[in-house]
Amino acid sequence: MTTTHAPRLGLKENAAQFSLLVAVNALVGGMIGQERTILPLLAEETFGLTGFTVTLTFIVAFGLVKAATNFFAGTLGDRYGRKPVLIAGWLVGLPIPLLIIWAPSWGWIVFANVLLGVNQGLTWSTTVIMKIDLVGPSRRGLAMGLNEAAGYGAVAITALATGALADHYGLRPEPFFLGLAFAALGLGLSVVFVRETKHFVDIERRATPTPSANLSTREIFLRTSFTDRNLSSCSQAGLVNNLNDGLAWGLFPLLFAAAGLSVARIGILAALYPAAWGVCQLITGPLSDRVGRKPLIAGGMVLQAVALSGFAIADGFAWWVVVAIVLGIGTAMVYPTLLAAIGDVADPSWRARSVGVYRLWRDSGFAVGALLAGILADIVSIDVATHAVAALTAISGLVVAFRMTETHRR
Repeated sequence: MTTTHAPRLGLKENAAQFSLLVAVNALVGGMIGQERTILPLLAEETFGLTGFTVTLTFIVAFGLVKAATNFFAGTLGDRYGRKPVLIAGWLVGLPIPLLIIWAPSWGWIVFANVLLGVNQGLTWSTTVIMKIDLVGPSRRGLAMGLNEAAGYGAVAITALATGALADHYGLRPEPFFLGLAFAALGLGLSVVFVRETKHFVDIERRATPTPSANLSTREIFLRTSFTDRNLSSCSQAGLVNNLNDGLAWGLFPLLFAAAGLSVARIGILAALYPAAWGVCQLITGPLSDRVGRKPLIAGGMVLQAVALSGFAIADGFAWWVVVAIVLGIGTAMVYPTLLAAIGDVADPSWRARSVGVYRLWRDSGFAVGALLAGILADIVSIDVATHAVAALTAISGLVVAFRMTETHRR
């Protein structure tokens, strides 16, 4: 006779499934990492694009589609379950590397990034929601730190690897073989080994009942975007955070190339920022469980602003290494902490949809950042674009400092 145990909340209680989801999210991050070094260079060297705004169309397409998909991922996960949404995201991801490898024109690259936006919106959002489902409220910061460390650690490793491959073999096709392997492995793990986590929401609701359950999607959107001072502060900070990431992704490789750096060295710089971001989240995520969310979010935004201006002022590989690491540390203070804060405030019954709304605003930042940075770089210079984004990032940190209250009940 076999006995079945009722599911329980907690990281230790769900260690195997949590670890599997961390591994799956690393593969999700690898899908972005395959582009971080190569695509801006591919636009210039293979397709002959010269305008910064035109070059960054792939980031605009990615950001807009990912933002919208994030919103629907939360709603679909509540309605149909988390696992089907995760599998759907991996199915969309399979053709992306092939489209980039075979692309005869830049339009193919833009379409590949439309699919990448769907892939990332469905898979990354869902792994975040599933981990929040599993761990409960007490270790949410640690859970988000592990999740984002895995994802952005994989971005860094893949950016470094593709830079080395491109330096040795060329920009296509060899660097994108990694993406094919990531998509196939992610789909296989999600189909065979990942288990549904939606039922964990009922456990948390019974443990901590709240009066704000059963809100409509419209009410959740308004709360997360505008009316709740904590949720909306997180949403604007997330948008600005990814606004500066869109700048770093699209323009910094071109800045480094113009300074005469090799593709391998550009790959190192493209990897250092997400590497510091990924590793430091192992510290900042659990730290937010001890000191609270607000100090890390506000301080991290200001530190990012300083680092971004440093990129414009610095000259040479060694200085760029330093400011890339500082930018990664600042982002690590913010990224998992914002997700943990959303989880603190949102009721379990509508938390997945609130995460989706937050991620809608956050990943809109890719598109806003690419457009703003591209236009300013075309009209004036990359340095002016970088200083402008740095100023917006500092202002966002001040909004958090003066508007947001502490969300973690220590």
